[in-house]
Amino acid sequence: MFEVIKRIVFIVTVVALFCCTAFAEEEKIDQVLIKGNRRIETAAILNSIKLKNGDSFFSEKVDDDVRAIFKLGYFQDVKATREKGDKGLVLTYIVVEKPVVREIKIDGNKELSLDKIKEAVEIKSNTIFSPKELTKSIKKIKKLYADDGYYLAEVDGTVEKRSETEVKVLFKITEGKKVLIKTIQFEGNKAFPAKKLKKVMETSEQWMFSWLTSAGTYKEEVLKNDVNLIADLYFNSGYINVKIGEPTVGVLEDKSGLIVIIGITEGEQFRTGALGFKGDLLENAEDLNKKIKMKTGEVFSRGTLRGDVFTLTDLYADKGYAFANITPLSKVNPEQKTIDITFDMEKGEKVYIDRINIGGNTKTRDKVVRRELKLAEGDLYSSTALKRSKQNLMNLGFFEEANLATVKGSADNKLDLNVDVKEKPTGTFSIGAGYSSLDGIIGQGSVQQANFLGLGLKATAAASIGGKTQTYNVGLTDPYFLDSRWTLGTDVYRSEREYLDFTRRVTGADIKAGYPLSDNLSTFWIYKFEKKEIFNESQALLDSIRNGTVTTETSGTTSAISASITRNTTDYRLDPSSGMMNTLSAEFAGIGGSNRYARYISENALFYPVGLGTVFSLRGTFGYIQNVGKDVPIDEKFYLGGINTLRGYSGRTVSPSIVPPPVPAGVTGIATAANRVFIGGDSEVVFNAEYQFPLLKDVGVKGVVFFDAGNAYSGTRDIFTKFQASYGGGIRWFSPIGPLRLEYGIPVNPRDGIDKASGRFEFSIGSFF
Repeated sequence: MFEVIKRIVFIVTVVALFCCTAFAEEEKIDQVLIKGNRRIETAAILNSIKLKNGDSFFSEKVDDDVRAIFKLGYFQDVKATREKGDKGLVLTYIVVEKPVVREIKIDGNKELSLDKIKEAVEIKSNTIFSPKELTKSIKKIKKLYADDGYYLAEVDGTVEKRSETEVKVLFKITEGKKVLIKTIQFEGNKAFPAKKLKKVMETSEQWMFSWLTSAGTYKEEVLKNDVNLIADLYFNSGYINVKIGEPTVGVLEDKSGLIVIIGITEGEQFRTGALGFKGDLLENAEDLNKKIKMKTGEVFSRGTLRGDVFTLTDLYADKGYAFANITPLSKVNPEQKTIDITFDMEKGEKVYIDRINIGGNTKTRDKVVRRELKLAEGDLYSSTALKRSKQNLMNLGFFEEANLATVKGSADNKLDLNVDVKEKPTGTFSIGAGYSSLDGIIGQGSVQQANFLGLGLKATAAASIGGKTQTYNVGLTDPYFLDSRWTLGTDVYRSEREYLDFTRRVTGADIKAGYPLSDNLSTFWIYKFEKKEIFNESQALLDSIRNGTVTTETSGTTSAISASITRNTTDYRLDPSSGMMNTLSAEFAGIGGSNRYARYISENALFYPVGLGTVFSLRGTFGYIQNVGKDVPIDEKFYLGGINTLRGYSGRTVSPSIVPPPVPAGVTGIATAANRVFIGGDSEVVFNAEYQFPLLKDVGVKGVVFFDAGNAYSGTRDIFTKFQASYGGGIRWFSPIGPLRLEYGIPVNPRDGIDKASGRFEFSIGSFF
């Protein structure tokens, strides 16, 4: 009975409390007030809350309104109070505004500029102060210093109260010493030595020239990417289960540098097992197998597999199957340590080009763009043709960007090709100066328009004047004459150049034409007519002419036609990194004019990427000139030496030479026997081997080491019998005023009285005509 009474009392109490609460909750709100706000308008706060005058009071809604006011982001504290009024409840929201940042000060920075640090600071003047942004700013400034080698830099952020609503933020920086990566260590590597692993990394250890190359600087993102590069090395060497740990970076005990430790779990090496093809085969499996690089029994390489997928995809795409899907199916055989690969070929439907839409060309005519495309409306889709089209457009030099994209056409088996180009200025006017160790100081001015009238015409008016040379040139070339594939152009020019034994002045004009036989093979023809004068002969040359040792005409005319055929498979003609260039040319002078000769030149170059942005190149030039009814003029013969042929030797001194006979008794005005005349060669051979490597990638500065060998010979009997050779190194940079070359060549076999055994400095800058 007692328990029943207790339960009744409990239920009655709960009901009473509920009724009281309900009564309280249902009180009407007479006024909603905002207090504490100074900068933020009351109306803006009231618009963010839901409870209004006349609403019933509910504590849950008050909580919601407090959160809504907080979300405005202007307040660091919000409270709600209620009071009994004459007509109902008075609900008051009391806010405390966040202070405004009126001043930001940065102290202690010496190595990094103030502007660079300000860019990293999240907090801005005249904005609401946020502790979260202060913390983020400190982290970003520290990272900025770490990326520049100041790994131990400390950044302290403090807030000073200027008034109730305003603060000053101070960043105090203690830069410390520049600390570079002194040691990179690997743990668990057995297949590859540390030296090889370091070579694939972009991060490197410090060395004596770190101040120039930034080697040894720690950058978190770069080091993370290095993990992927190391993994790729293992994946491409058969270690399919390799695991590369997160790099740990620490400071050496003596604080002289950083140490980076990377843990590696290699696993076992796998080889390529059986190779197969299935699905929609356009060719038999045997022929397809010949087109891929993977071979059974060889070490498995993920990179080779990826390349083979691209090769097979392009094979199908070049036959019109734009949506071909090549899926490599792998089967791992742990016991045999092999991986079987089956290429599943799904060709889809043949696709044709529907419409070609060209956009972005405000100046360049549509036809200039269309004629560079290897695809036309109605053609079968071709992946190779699409890539070649983009390359052709970029090689024009008219565009900063050329984007080619395909979209659905008028039918499922048709694609529209959208060509979107971004034009760049193609006209240039320049006045400047250059210098070369061969020509001395040169002043130059030029007006060029590579896209004249938007038709792709190339117009040039240029002049250069120097201590040893003067050149003037006006020309116009149409690379697609009358909308055909023929190139046609003409030049009018005048040049005067001072050589060792004479000065040569030439005034002439030419007509040139070219025709591409294929994407990589082209022909070029030039007819020129020149009037030539030779004057300011050295005394030694005059003596040689007087004695009959040298026969040459001091004036004459040249009417010559030349033809050349060129094969060019390089990736970028201005600065190749792969491919070959082969040119064979022949020139015949004697179609009128007073000069008679025939000249043949073969030029060949091979460029091979070695890795890490380095390039090895080999060049070979062979030339021969023969007389046709009369002696070859001395100025048309071959002369070597200087920055463009044999570095370390003075310009035009590597050639056959003679010493005039001794001075007869009683005769004056004749050169002494010590004088020497360089008479030029009838044949030439030049070999150049170079290894280029990046020094400052961001600005395009490269280093080069080289070996040159060659000579010019009288006739062909002595060809290849004797070489002048040199070696050396230098720096190259495509500077804003033209290509710059700083090179030092040292002769291997210097000639007495002519060459310096210690070597010769070669320097040129600027574009010369």
